[in-house]
Amino acid sequence: MTASPTVAFTGPTRVLSGVQPTGALHLGNYLGALVKFTRLQHEMETFIFVADLHAITQWQDPKLLKSQVREITAAYLASGLDPAIATIFPQSAVPAHAELAWIFNCVARLGWLDRMTQFKDKAGKHKERESVGLYTYPVLQAADILIYKATHVPVGEDQRQHLELTRDIAAKFNHDFEVPGYFPLPEAVVEGPGARIMSLRDGSAKMSKSDPSDYSRINLTDDADAIAQKIRKARTDAEPLPETLAELKDRPEALNLIGIYAALEGRTSAEVLSEFSGQGFGAFKPKLVDLAVARLGPVGDAMRKFMADPAEIDRILAAGAERARAVAAPTLAEVKGIVGYWAS
Repeated sequence: MTASPTVAFTGPTRVLSGVQPTGALHLGNYLGALVKFTRLQHEMETFIFVADLHAITQWQDPKLLKSQVREITAAYLASGLDPAIATIFPQSAVPAHAELAWIFNCVARLGWLDRMTQFKDKAGKHKERESVGLYTYPVLQAADILIYKATHVPVGEDQRQHLELTRDIAAKFNHDFEVPGYFPLPEAVVEGPGARIMSLRDGSAKMSKSDPSDYSRINLTDDADAIAQKIRKARTDAEPLPETLAELKDRPEALNLIGIYAALEGRTSAEVLSEFSGQGFGAFKPKLVDLAVARLGPVGDAMRKFMADPAEIDRILAAGAERARAVAAPTLAEVKGIVGYWAS
């Protein structure tokens, strides 16, 4: 750990986040990320990218990658991100991300990366077979954030450790090159409903697009019938809903469905539980179906409409990439000067 900077960052407040184009987005992505992006775009300068550089840390079919980038972009737009307000772009279209990542590879320490639990989880017992890119993934994440001097980053609990690494890299760079306050120490944005949506088949596992069971998640492209069927088949128990959340601590599937209802309606889980306490899932699930279809149906419809016009998506991404490059370029030029690179 490096010494804390003595001068605070004084730049503008900016938010940055992104999603990998590695599978269909689902309810957990929508409530945990996309809804937050849409809200934050009205609060501070916002940069939202499609993380295609990160995607290839594990094998991706080159023939599908571009269409997957468009699909993520369609989900952004369908969820309410406005390209006239937020800068939406493909990560690979801004080379400064990769250039800054190399410099940060020389700032970060091996021991820091050895402590990253996500690499251990993904690599399992065969880490020697994994790509170097997967190992240094968190350093590229730091570059993603700091090339725009972002001050706020919406993250899930599984990404908190990577954000702490970003803060360590920023602090060490500021200290080692005697530029206190140059890079901000970004803050996590994790509050709000839907921060952790669990699988419909296993309330102890996070909803995931890599789960082999499609019934474990509600995809944003699911139609009303599919949404209804998945909720009806969601794992529950035979007990009625209790009066307090404390009584649900050993009923993860029930707690998850209450949390989904609360997030979709913008209420607290305690408020929802108060309304349905004493009732069984035979009464609760139809209400959840109606709510989920009402909230997600328009998103799916809008997403399919955007996906039907790839030229418009490409136009939005190209314009966003141009804006992102214009913001990233001065930072990269300054960093090159700070580390002593030859001026071009």
